[in-house]
Amino acid sequence: MPFDIGSLLEQRPFFSFEFFLPRPPETLDPLFDRVREIAPLNPAYVTLTYRAAAGEQDKNAAAAARIQEELGIPAASHVTGAAHTRAEIADFLDRLERRGVTNLIALRGDLPANQAAAAAERDFPHALDLVRFIKERGGFRIGVAGYPETHPEAVSPDDDLRHLLAKVRGGGSWVTTQLFFDNASYFGFVGRARKAGIGVPVVPGIMPVTNHAQLKRFASLCGVRLPRALVEKIEAFKDSPEDLAAFGIDYATRQCRELLDGGAPGIHFYTLNRTRATTEILARLRNS
Repeated sequence: MPFDIGSLLEQRPFFSFEFFLPRPPETLDPLFDRVREIAPLNPAYVTLTYRAAAGEQDKNAAAAARIQEELGIPAASHVTGAAHTRAEIADFLDRLERRGVTNLIALRGDLPANQAAAAAERDFPHALDLVRFIKERGGFRIGVAGYPETHPEAVSPDDDLRHLLAKVRGGGSWVTTQLFFDNASYFGFVGRARKAGIGVPVVPGIMPVTNHAQLKRFASLCGVRLPRALVEKIEAFKDSPEDLAAFGIDYATRQCRELLDGGAPGIHFYTLNRTRATTEILARLRNS
Protein backbone atom coordinates (compact mmCIF):
# COMPACT_ATOMS: atom_id res chain seq x y z
CA MET A 1 0.00 0.00 0.00
CA PRO A 2 1.78 3.20 -1.14
CA PHE A 3 2.40 5.81 1.53
CA ASP A 4 0.85 3.55 4.17
CA ILE A 5 1.38 5.28 7.52
CA GLY A 6 0.95 2.09 9.52
CA SER A 7 4.67 1.55 10.06
CA LEU A 8 5.13 5.22 10.89
CA LEU A 9 2.68 4.84 13.77
CA GLU A 10 5.10 2.36 15.33
CA GLN A 11 7.92 4.91 15.46
CA ARG A 12 8.37 6.83 18.70
CA PRO A 13 7.87 9.68 18.78
CA PHE A 14 6.25 10.75 15.52
CA PHE A 15 4.86 14.15 14.57
CA SER A 16 2.04 14.97 12.20
CA PHE A 17 0.33 18.17 11.05
CA GLU A 18 -3.19 19.14 10.05
CA PHE A 19 -3.91 21.62 7.26
CA PHE A 20 -7.14 22.82 5.68
CA LEU A 21 -7.95 23.62 2.06
CA PRO A 22 -7.95 27.35 1.20
CA ARG A 23 -11.32 28.85 0.44
CA PRO A 24 -12.22 29.83 -3.11
CA PRO A 25 -11.06 31.69 -5.12
CA GLU A 26 -7.61 30.93 -3.67
CA THR A 27 -5.58 28.27 -5.44
CA LEU A 28 -3.94 25.36 -3.65
CA ASP A 29 -0.51 27.00 -3.95
CA PRO A 30 -0.57 28.71 -0.52
CA LEU A 31 -1.34 25.35 1.06
CA PHE A 32 1.64 23.71 -0.64
CA ASP A 33 3.85 26.58 0.48
CA ARG A 34 2.89 25.86 4.09
CA VAL A 35 3.39 22.11 3.77
CA ARG A 36 6.71 22.68 2.02
CA GLU A 37 7.82 24.75 5.03
CA ILE A 38 7.38 21.82 7.40
CA ALA A 39 8.84 19.21 5.01
CA PRO A 40 12.38 19.60 6.48
CA LEU A 41 10.91 18.58 9.86
CA ASN A 42 10.30 15.08 8.44
CA PRO A 43 6.66 14.80 9.46
CA ALA A 44 5.26 11.29 9.68
CA TYR A 45 2.21 12.47 7.73
CA VAL A 46 -0.11 15.41 7.20
CA THR A 47 -3.90 15.42 7.29
CA LEU A 48 -6.15 17.52 5.06
CA THR A 49 -9.58 18.80 6.05
CA TYR A 50 -12.25 20.11 3.70
CA ARG A 51 -15.61 21.83 3.91
CA ALA A 52 -18.90 20.19 2.93
CA ALA A 53 -19.24 22.18 -0.30
CA ALA A 54 -19.25 21.48 -4.01
CA GLY A 55 -15.85 20.61 -5.41
CA GLU A 56 -14.13 20.30 -2.04
CA GLN A 57 -13.65 16.53 -2.23
CA ASP A 58 -11.98 16.87 -5.63
CA LYS A 59 -9.64 19.54 -4.26
CA ASN A 60 -8.87 17.39 -1.23
CA ALA A 61 -7.93 14.39 -3.37
CA ALA A 62 -5.81 16.52 -5.69
CA ALA A 63 -4.01 18.23 -2.79
CA ALA A 64 -3.28 14.98 -0.95
CA ALA A 65 -1.92 13.34 -4.09
CA ARG A 66 0.28 16.33 -4.91
CA ILE A 67 1.73 16.43 -1.38
CA GLN A 68 2.67 12.78 -1.67
CA GLU A 69 4.03 12.98 -5.19
CA GLU A 70 5.95 16.27 -4.96
CA LEU A 71 7.04 16.31 -1.32
CA GLY A 72 7.09 12.60 -0.49
CA ILE A 73 5.00 13.13 2.66
CA PRO A 74 2.16 10.67 3.36
CA ALA A 75 -1.20 12.45 3.36
CA ALA A 76 -4.38 11.36 5.12
CA SER A 77 -7.55 12.86 3.69
CA HIS A 78 -10.45 13.70 5.95
CA VAL A 79 -13.63 11.95 4.86
CA THR A 80 -16.86 13.23 6.38
CA GLY A 81 -20.13 11.37 5.99
CA ALA A 82 -22.89 13.60 7.36
CA ALA A 83 -23.46 15.65 4.23
CA HIS A 84 -22.93 12.85 1.70
CA THR A 85 -24.70 9.78 0.38
CA ARG A 86 -23.17 6.32 0.13
CA ALA A 87 -22.75 6.82 -3.62
CA GLU A 88 -20.93 10.12 -3.10
CA ILE A 89 -18.57 8.65 -0.52
CA ALA A 90 -17.92 5.62 -2.75
CA ASP A 91 -17.03 7.96 -5.61
CA PHE A 92 -14.69 9.96 -3.36
CA LEU A 93 -12.95 6.80 -2.20
CA ASP A 94 -12.48 5.69 -5.80
CA ARG A 95 -10.89 9.04 -6.69
CA LEU A 96 -8.59 8.92 -3.68
CA GLU A 97 -7.46 5.39 -4.42
CA ARG A 98 -6.77 6.16 -8.07
CA ARG A 99 -4.50 8.99 -6.94
CA GLY A 100 -2.64 6.77 -4.47
CA VAL A 101 -4.19 8.31 -1.34
CA THR A 102 -4.90 5.34 0.92
CA ASN A 103 -4.89 6.89 4.42
CA LEU A 104 -8.08 8.48 5.74
CA ILE A 105 -9.48 10.23 8.77
CA ALA A 106 -13.14 9.15 9.01
CA LEU A 107 -15.43 11.67 10.72
CA ARG A 108 -19.14 12.26 10.96
CA GLY A 109 -18.71 15.94 10.10
CA ASP A 110 -21.33 18.68 10.23
CA LEU A 111 -24.20 19.28 7.89
CA PRO A 112 -24.20 22.51 5.88
CA ALA A 113 -26.71 25.03 7.24
CA ASN A 114 -29.00 24.50 4.24
CA GLN A 115 -29.15 20.71 4.72
CA ALA A 116 -30.81 20.39 8.11
CA ALA A 117 -31.86 16.76 7.62
CA ALA A 118 -32.55 14.59 10.66
CA ALA A 119 -29.70 12.27 11.60
CA ALA A 120 -31.82 9.20 10.91
CA GLU A 121 -32.33 10.32 7.31
CA ARG A 122 -28.62 10.35 6.50
CA ASP A 123 -26.65 7.45 5.07
CA PHE A 124 -23.95 8.08 7.69
CA PRO A 125 -25.60 9.38 10.86
CA HIS A 126 -22.50 8.52 12.90
CA ALA A 127 -18.77 8.24 12.21
CA LEU A 128 -19.05 4.52 12.99
CA ASP A 129 -21.31 4.04 9.95
CA LEU A 130 -18.69 5.67 7.75
CA VAL A 131 -15.82 3.64 9.26
CA ARG A 132 -17.67 0.39 8.61
CA PHE A 133 -18.50 1.42 5.06
CA ILE A 134 -14.86 2.23 4.27
CA LYS A 135 -13.58 -0.91 5.98
CA GLU A 136 -16.00 -3.13 4.05
CA ARG A 137 -14.86 -1.55 0.80
CA GLY A 138 -11.21 -2.15 1.70
CA GLY A 139 -8.00 -0.57 0.48
CA PHE A 140 -7.58 2.13 3.13
CA ARG A 141 -6.02 2.64 6.55
CA ILE A 142 -8.49 4.53 8.72
CA GLY A 143 -7.90 7.01 11.52
CA VAL A 144 -10.70 8.06 13.87
CA ALA A 145 -11.30 10.88 16.35
CA GLY A 146 -11.34 10.68 20.15
CA TYR A 147 -12.49 13.22 22.73
CA PRO A 148 -10.51 13.41 25.99
CA GLU A 149 -13.10 15.79 27.46
CA THR A 150 -16.07 13.94 25.87
CA HIS A 151 -17.85 14.74 22.62
CA PRO A 152 -20.28 17.66 23.16
CA GLU A 153 -23.20 15.54 21.94
CA ALA A 154 -22.34 12.41 23.96
CA VAL A 155 -24.74 11.23 26.66
CA SER A 156 -21.84 10.52 29.04
CA PRO A 157 -18.07 9.91 28.99
CA ASP A 158 -18.65 6.16 29.18
CA ASP A 159 -21.09 6.26 26.27
CA ASP A 160 -18.61 8.34 24.26
CA LEU A 161 -15.90 5.76 24.95
CA ARG A 162 -18.18 2.92 23.81
CA HIS A 163 -18.62 4.73 20.50
CA LEU A 164 -14.85 5.06 20.16
CA LEU A 165 -14.34 1.36 20.89
CA ALA A 166 -16.91 0.54 18.20
CA LYS A 167 -15.06 2.74 15.69
CA VAL A 168 -11.77 1.00 16.44
CA ARG A 169 -13.33 -2.44 16.19
CA GLY A 170 -15.07 -1.32 13.00
CA GLY A 171 -11.75 -0.55 11.32
CA GLY A 172 -9.97 2.34 13.03
CA SER A 173 -6.18 1.91 13.06
CA TRP A 174 -5.37 4.91 15.23
CA VAL A 175 -7.09 7.63 17.24
CA THR A 176 -6.31 11.34 17.05
CA THR A 177 -7.74 13.38 19.90
CA GLN A 178 -9.61 16.63 19.88
CA LEU A 179 -7.46 19.51 21.09
CA PHE A 180 -7.06 19.98 24.86
CA PHE A 181 -4.99 22.16 27.16
CA ASP A 182 -4.87 20.08 30.33
CA ASN A 183 -2.74 16.95 29.95
CA ALA A 184 -4.59 15.23 32.78
CA SER A 185 -7.53 15.01 30.37
CA TYR A 186 -5.44 13.06 27.86
CA PHE A 187 -3.81 10.68 30.35
CA GLY A 188 -7.15 9.96 32.01
CA PHE A 189 -8.75 9.36 28.63
CA VAL A 190 -6.02 6.96 27.50
CA GLY A 191 -6.25 5.06 30.78
CA ARG A 192 -9.99 4.60 30.38
CA ALA A 193 -9.58 3.70 26.71
CA ARG A 194 -7.08 0.94 27.53
CA LYS A 195 -9.38 -0.51 30.18
CA ALA A 196 -12.21 -0.48 27.62
CA GLY A 197 -10.12 -2.57 25.21
CA ILE A 198 -8.84 0.14 22.87
CA GLY A 199 -5.27 -0.86 22.04
CA VAL A 200 -4.45 1.30 19.00
CA PRO A 201 -2.23 4.42 19.23
CA VAL A 202 -4.01 7.41 20.77
CA VAL A 203 -2.31 10.53 19.40
CA PRO A 204 -2.81 13.80 21.31
CA GLY A 205 -3.96 16.72 19.19
CA ILE A 206 -2.28 20.00 20.15
CA MET A 207 -3.07 23.54 19.00
CA PRO A 208 -0.58 26.25 20.01
CA VAL A 209 -2.21 29.38 21.41
CA THR A 210 -1.42 32.20 18.99
CA ASN A 211 -4.66 34.20 18.88
CA HIS A 212 -6.87 35.22 21.82
CA ALA A 213 -10.23 35.41 20.03
CA GLN A 214 -9.55 32.29 18.00
CA LEU A 215 -8.75 30.25 21.09
CA LYS A 216 -11.98 31.30 22.81
CA ARG A 217 -13.98 30.42 19.70
CA PHE A 218 -12.40 26.99 19.30
CA ALA A 219 -12.84 26.19 22.98
CA SER A 220 -16.51 27.12 22.79
CA LEU A 221 -17.18 25.15 19.59
CA CYS A 222 -15.33 22.03 20.74
CA GLY A 223 -16.34 22.03 24.40
CA VAL A 224 -12.70 22.26 25.47
CA ARG A 225 -11.86 23.29 29.03
CA LEU A 226 -9.32 26.06 29.49
CA PRO A 227 -7.16 25.82 32.64
CA ARG A 228 -7.37 28.91 34.84
CA ALA A 229 -3.64 29.61 34.56
CA LEU A 230 -3.93 29.54 30.76
CA VAL A 231 -6.92 31.88 30.74
CA GLU A 232 -5.13 34.37 32.99
CA LYS A 233 -2.11 34.46 30.71
CA ILE A 234 -4.00 34.84 27.44
CA GLU A 235 -6.08 37.63 29.00
CA ALA A 236 -2.90 39.37 30.12
CA PHE A 237 -1.37 39.08 26.63
CA LYS A 238 -4.49 39.60 24.49
CA ASP A 239 -3.36 43.09 23.44
CA SER A 240 0.19 41.96 22.70
CA PRO A 241 0.18 39.42 19.83
CA GLU A 242 3.93 38.83 20.00
CA ASP A 243 3.89 38.11 23.74
CA LEU A 244 0.86 35.88 23.32
CA ALA A 245 2.53 33.91 20.52
CA ALA A 246 5.69 33.47 22.59
CA PHE A 247 3.66 32.31 25.57
CA GLY A 248 1.66 29.95 23.36
CA ILE A 249 4.82 28.34 22.02
CA ASP A 250 6.22 27.92 25.55
CA TYR A 251 2.96 26.46 26.85
CA ALA A 252 2.56 24.00 23.96
CA THR A 253 6.21 22.93 24.19
CA ARG A 254 5.84 22.11 27.90
CA GLN A 255 2.56 20.35 27.18
CA CYS A 256 4.09 18.23 24.40
CA ARG A 257 7.16 17.33 26.46
CA GLU A 258 5.00 16.12 29.34
CA LEU A 259 2.81 14.12 26.97
CA LEU A 260 5.79 12.40 25.32
CA ASP A 261 7.46 11.72 28.66
CA GLY A 262 4.18 10.25 29.86
CA GLY A 263 3.97 7.75 27.01
CA ALA A 264 2.13 9.53 24.18
CA PRO A 265 3.23 7.94 20.87
CA GLY A 266 3.62 11.29 19.13
CA ILE A 267 1.97 14.67 18.62
CA HIS A 268 -0.55 15.82 16.03
CA PHE A 269 -0.40 19.58 15.53
CA TYR A 270 -3.48 21.57 14.54
CA THR A 271 -1.62 24.21 12.53
CA LEU A 272 -4.52 26.37 11.25
CA ASN A 273 -2.28 26.63 8.16
CA ARG A 274 0.41 28.49 10.11
CA THR A 275 3.79 26.87 10.61
CA ARG A 276 5.90 29.26 12.70
CA ALA A 277 4.66 28.06 16.08
CA THR A 278 4.74 24.33 15.32
CA THR A 279 8.17 24.59 13.71
CA GLU A 280 9.56 26.27 16.83
CA ILE A 281 7.87 23.79 19.17
CA LEU A 282 9.19 20.78 17.28
CA ALA A 283 12.70 22.24 17.17
CA ARG A 284 12.63 22.68 20.94
CA LEU A 285 11.32 19.17 21.53
CA ARG A 286 14.01 17.60 19.37
CA ASN A 287 16.78 19.65 21.00
CA SER A 288 15.73 19.00 24.59
